[in-house]
Amino acid sequence: MNLSIIIPVLNEAARIGKLVTFLRTHSCLTTQILVVDGGSTDETFQTAAAAGAQVISCTVCSRAAQMNIGARRAQGDVLYFIHADTYPPISFETDIQAALNGGFEMGCYRYRFDSPHLLLKINAYFNRFHWLWCQGGDKTFFIRREIFEKFEGYNEYYTIMEEYDFLRRTMPHHPLYIVPKYATVSARKYRQNGWLRVQLANMVVFNMFRLGAKPQRMKHIYRSLLR
Repeated sequence: MNLSIIIPVLNEAARIGKLVTFLRTHSCLTTQILVVDGGSTDETFQTAAAAGAQVISCTVCSRAAQMNIGARRAQGDVLYFIHADTYPPISFETDIQAALNGGFEMGCYRYRFDSPHLLLKINAYFNRFHWLWCQGGDKTFFIRREIFEKFEGYNEYYTIMEEYDFLRRTMPHHPLYIVPKYATVSARKYRQNGWLRVQLANMVVFNMFRLGAKPQRMKHIYRSLLR
């Protein structure tokens, strides 16, 4: 397995160096780490490069476009997409290899938050299930490159909910393996907005997506509901 890790970022200077260092420490020397910057106005680009990542500038600030550019630049036959505020288990490379050896072509982790809040523990419990509403980029996501390319990557029409759209297209054809280990996700959105506000925003936008709302409308509603 040749792995390429792809991290879409925007103004993550405070986090990205630590994440790249963590990934480099717990991966093979041949593992490629690609940070795709969507136009940061802080020191994200320089910090990621100093930590050892290959940094790519994207003229479009959209995770779908950023992840697609990363996939096109990737050298590995397996792609692993990670958000800038998420840490996989230190065993991520052997976990991914084991999933591939088991016949799965794409998968993710369960996740838990870096907070002891009971409601966040309840949230995290449900991400072990395969229902579409239990998915999302916080679980991290790995996939064989050939499968990613077969489905033409992320649909850049979706400037929000792009990961749900991709899984909605792929899961009927390729089972999603959920590794029974945990990635750790920052609870910063919940700390800033409160649990109820974030849950409301997530529920509203997911149902808009399910009913076919336009991405720009979904993004506007989501941003209006959160601080």
